[in-house]
Amino acid sequence: MITEKQLAIDAIRKKLVGKNLTYREVYAIMDQISRKKFDDVLTTYFAASGYSEGFTNDELYYLTKAMVETGRKLEFKGIVADKHSVGGVPGTRTTPIVVAIVAAAGFKIPKSSSRAITTVGGTADDMEVLAPVDLTEKQIYEVVDKTNGCIVWGGSLKIAPADDLIIQVEKPLMFESFDKILVSIMAKKIAFGSNHVVIDLPYGKDVKIHHLKDAQAIEKKFLYLAKRFKIRLRVLIHHTEEPAGRGIGPVLEIRESLRVLQQKKNRPLDLEVRAVDLASNLLELCLKDSPEELRKAIKEIYGNAYGWTLDLLQSGRAFEKLQQIIQAQGGNPNVDSETLKLGEYSFADKADKDGVVKELNSKNMTGVAKILGAPKQKGAGIYLNKKIGDKIAKGEVLYTLFSENVYNLREGKLSILHFPIIKY
Repeated sequence: MITEKQLAIDAIRKKLVGKNLTYREVYAIMDQISRKKFDDVLTTYFAASGYSEGFTNDELYYLTKAMVETGRKLEFKGIVADKHSVGGVPGTRTTPIVVAIVAAAGFKIPKSSSRAITTVGGTADDMEVLAPVDLTEKQIYEVVDKTNGCIVWGGSLKIAPADDLIIQVEKPLMFESFDKILVSIMAKKIAFGSNHVVIDLPYGKDVKIHHLKDAQAIEKKFLYLAKRFKIRLRVLIHHTEEPAGRGIGPVLEIRESLRVLQQKKNRPLDLEVRAVDLASNLLELCLKDSPEELRKAIKEIYGNAYGWTLDLLQSGRAFEKLQQIIQAQGGNPNVDSETLKLGEYSFADKADKDGVVKELNSKNMTGVAKILGAPKQKGAGIYLNKKIGDKIAKGEVLYTLFSENVYNLREGKLSILHFPIIKY
């Protein structure tokens, strides 16, 4: 009788030559990876097997289902909201804003977030600036029960554990296949009990997805899986040429999220617009399955979900909700955007001529920020003093590098000679 491990190995061999897999074969692979019965070589072969040819819709369903079933699952009653950004865009930390708004609206939004994969920091890396993110299942239930929301790292919970192990073998090459991104996101949403989801799907030259047609193809697959798993889901596709905020790195990014929630004068308006768009679309989805009384009240008082979102943000209720979440997760709720500590060592790069910013290179920003020490060094990163379309006078600061280590700063300064951040 064939062993489970041999079945999984045969299935990988089968996929490598372009054949389709059954659910039994997919489950065997996910089971072996999740239980660490495969070494990195076999896991890498599987990750590579779907990179060039991809998976059929049935295989995507099988992969998602098997990822969920080989790990732990959380269950929450009623409407459970979530959002996910496909990523690849540094300096666009919308999650804390969206979670705070939706939780303040009264909906559950338990957010399982990742650490850095291809970017300079994941949401979990950033949230860790404010509060612990490595919570137990019991703690997550308690936090959500108290506040409606949480922002935690899912890696320690064995939620879709095969996914986290596949991510580890993908990290050195800094790539994820489109299908793998899709399955990873959906498996985590389903395992966390989410049933109303908004997907932020940027495309552009320097992000994960380069072309509109690819984004639209991914959207169709998201909607297909959502239908199979009976989830209300909406995909928001938008062209992206630069970060929505100005900070790249954990402290710099979370500071901007806080500035939006605190409605500070120096808040990044592009980030606010993006977060409000995501939050209002998510609230609109949630309202579709809410009692008629609530739907009528929102229409009468605010006009629509967008008006409700703006009120929750501008009234300060969303920031108060984030403070509650921070406290419930074990952090200090008396946080202010301007008191977060940046890296001790900094360097301001200045323009050597007049001009206008034509381009910001997200890939180079990510590489330089990592050299500066992010995300491990929370205070490391880059602050963009200028963005696309901004006029520049000779001698003006283009961007500022931060690091917690003088060696990292020196290496960061050298790296920008080979990996320029701004073109003007």
